[in-house]
Amino acid sequence: MGNAESMETQLAVIRSRAAPVRLPMPDPAELEERFSIALNSMNLPPDKVRLLRSYDNDKKWELICDQERFQVKNPPHTYIQKLRGFLDPAVTRKKFRRRVQESTQMLRELEISLRTNHIGWVREFLNEENRGLDVLVEYLSFAQYAVTSAMVTRSNTLPSRRTLKNSRLVCKKDDVHVCVMCLRAIMNYQYGFNMVMSHPHAVNEIALSLNNRNPRTKALVLELLAAVCLVRGGHEIILSAFDHFKTVCSESMRFEKLMEHFKNEDDNIDFLVACMQFINIVVHSVEDMNFRVHLQYDFTKLNLDEHLERLKHTESDRLQVQIQAYLDNVFDVGTLLEDAETKTAALERVEELEESIGTRLLDVENEAMLKIVELEKQLMQTNKELDHVRVSVVEKIFKHQLPGAHLAADRSGEGSDDPPSESSGATGSGGPAGDGGVGDSVRDMPLSSSAPNPPPPPPVAPALPGSGGSPTVIFNSGTSVKIKKPIQTKFRMPVLNWVALKPSQINGTVFNDIDDEAILQDLNVEEFEEMFKTKAQGPAVDLTLSRQKVPQKAPSKVSLLEANRSKNLAITLRKAGQGPEVICRAIHTFDLRTVRVDFVECLMRFLPTEAEVKLLRQYERDRKPPEALSDEDRFMMQFSRIERLNQRMSIMTFMGNFADNVQMLTPQLHAMIAASVSIKSSQKLKKILEIILALGNYMNSSKRGAVYGFKLQSLDLLLETKSTDRKQTLLHYIANVVRDKYPAKCLFYNELHYVDKAAAVSLENVLCDVKELQRGMELTWREFSVQHNAILKDFISRHESRLSKLLEDARIAEDAFEDVVKFFGESSKTMPPSVFFPIFVRFIKAYRLAEEENEQRRRQEQILLEKMEQEDQGKRQQQELLTELRRKQGKDSRHVYEGKDGAIEDIITALKAVPFTARSAKRSSRFFCDPAHSEEHY
Repeated sequence: MGNAESMETQLAVIRSRAAPVRLPMPDPAELEERFSIALNSMNLPPDKVRLLRSYDNDKKWELICDQERFQVKNPPHTYIQKLRGFLDPAVTRKKFRRRVQESTQMLRELEISLRTNHIGWVREFLNEENRGLDVLVEYLSFAQYAVTSAMVTRSNTLPSRRTLKNSRLVCKKDDVHVCVMCLRAIMNYQYGFNMVMSHPHAVNEIALSLNNRNPRTKALVLELLAAVCLVRGGHEIILSAFDHFKTVCSESMRFEKLMEHFKNEDDNIDFLVACMQFINIVVHSVEDMNFRVHLQYDFTKLNLDEHLERLKHTESDRLQVQIQAYLDNVFDVGTLLEDAETKTAALERVEELEESIGTRLLDVENEAMLKIVELEKQLMQTNKELDHVRVSVVEKIFKHQLPGAHLAADRSGEGSDDPPSESSGATGSGGPAGDGGVGDSVRDMPLSSSAPNPPPPPPVAPALPGSGGSPTVIFNSGTSVKIKKPIQTKFRMPVLNWVALKPSQINGTVFNDIDDEAILQDLNVEEFEEMFKTKAQGPAVDLTLSRQKVPQKAPSKVSLLEANRSKNLAITLRKAGQGPEVICRAIHTFDLRTVRVDFVECLMRFLPTEAEVKLLRQYERDRKPPEALSDEDRFMMQFSRIERLNQRMSIMTFMGNFADNVQMLTPQLHAMIAASVSIKSSQKLKKILEIILALGNYMNSSKRGAVYGFKLQSLDLLLETKSTDRKQTLLHYIANVVRDKYPAKCLFYNELHYVDKAAAVSLENVLCDVKELQRGMELTWREFSVQHNAILKDFISRHESRLSKLLEDARIAEDAFEDVVKFFGESSKTMPPSVFFPIFVRFIKAYRLAEEENEQRRRQEQILLEKMEQEDQGKRQQQELLTELRRKQGKDSRHVYEGKDGAIEDIITALKAVPFTARSAKRSSRFFCDPAHSEEHY
């Protein structure tokens, strides 16, 4: 049946008839077959079908017998023939009067049949042969033709005198009302609803039924149209129907007649409630806010607001609820405009605050960087003093205990089991191994390059075969390293194409104290092999960074004619706004308050050449009048008379730009110092490199042999080495190892300060700029010694200390970078800061991205695991889940009016219970697109 009540209605009708003697029950197989046929003819919703299928066999047989005994009173074509008889234009007036007397009763019987008969009867009524919907719509048009006969002629009616008279007879009856009820019964089926919505005239004729004099009919029409508005795609059809209504009824504005009925029918509460409900839904069920305001304004122009003000004190609670629902949904455009202006002002204020905060944040960052740099300077100075003390201690040891030191070196060379990290810290041999005091402390002391090297130890005798212990190699520098044994892996591993350091290059670097063999004992190397073993994997690509030659731009050669030079000088002088005498006097006295530094820089391009000076002096010797010269020539004459002009102009440019240059260079030097010292002193970074070295040696040892360190550019290759399934890289695996085995090292990048800022610094250019400032100060001093100018004296006294501090920062930055580059086995000549620091920036960025991707992968695996656990709860739940997923996936691809039977009645019933509110209702799929809809939603 069409809705949830249709089953009970049908059963009641069936059982109300006299039942003959009950037939014997057939066998279970036949019973189930006949029961399925009966259920299919009833067109029940799925939940009711499941309920009836749970009946026992006795109840099923009783239902079958009742269904088979029930006979439809009239077939569909009976009603269709009678309706066509009413519409026959050839019938006489007298015969039509006799026929039309039973029209209302016939329509009532048709409405009951459409509402209570099984779906097969309804489909037969609507099929192509009977075309019941067309006949019903045509009769509705005919029934209300008399009301609209004086208006614009409609295309689906026949404007004749006989039709008009017959229509007047039908108008006096209740046929329009019952016709609309028949259409409502048809629309209550999904199949019938689609046909009505697709019919070219059906909805238009329903809307025109608002011209009927009966308030009950108008209320019925408005309830039906409001329900259609809430169905996906229905709102546009309703607006189109009212546009047609406007044309037919000659309205000046859409909804004009509706508002007239609303204002005039003050005594019929049912109509007022239905009308207010329709207005609320047709206006506020629109998702587009602009269109919603447009519809709202249409009703405002029809004086709806004033009429609602009069109805505010109505005694009807139902009408009061609908009015309040509309007012709650109304858009106050003025308030929205004020809110928009307030929002704009707030956004502007936010931008100001962000700019202010950004400036303040930069200042705070520079202050913090300054404090860090000061601490780093103190640390570097302390380390230098400590190195000096260590050198002194070593010299004393070699002077007073040289024989004992050589003896200890001989013993360590014969059978020492100490790892390289304990023996390679000191150059040459340390003190006696068993001192426990000075000798132990000296073992890890790096020697300063400025201290004299102690005498080398005597050569160590080779170890005897079978003497035990790890083989050791001693290089010319005195450094001894333990020879690493090749690692035999279970599977063939890909090659990590890193650039290895030679064993003789690791002394004094970060790899000096690294024990990668100990790392392998903490790791699950079997899992590592399984994950990265080669499987149809092509040869590794050597991605060694290649140097690209940047083409040098040829310097552009500019040739200026004398006329152009004079014109350009005139333009420059106009910018100054001062006379030649004032400008020259300011240059002579270094007065930057009279002439700005940018003007001085522009004037530097017009320093007189030797040829120009010679011409000007010749002009003076000829005693020609200066007034005859142009303004530019007169200025050039005075300009060329200034003593040491080039030097004065350079000093003024230096003085004017000094503060800006210092402010620009200081943060760059501080970033260089902070980044260099923090990278060198980071123990967490050292552990990360130790893990990388261990895994790289594990992968390469059997093919290339173990290495003792690697070049920093090898860090970029970690993303190129992928696992067997190609889903993750070696860097992802390292990030997982650090997270699981060494969680304290995960945030190693927090120890590296201002690396990104240091990567953007060109140390060579910064040092050149600092030297330029130093030369500028020396030039200022020389000028001051020649001419004791007060301005020069004040500048020197205020800024000389700042320059000294900048020079000290430049020296420390250069030394700190040199130390950190050597610490990683690199050379500052081949790896400037613009290459060194970006390696760490890229590595940190790639490592953090690998962490995020690993975390995302873990979340996905957890979700998948939970989903699999839910699916394992039972086949029935799994099937329901798959059905639900299919329903959601196919939701948007269904027909625009697709839904379930009984939806229209559900909507009308729900709207009577709770008024429509725009904040809780969504027209797109509220009813027809959600089979799970029930009255509990309201």
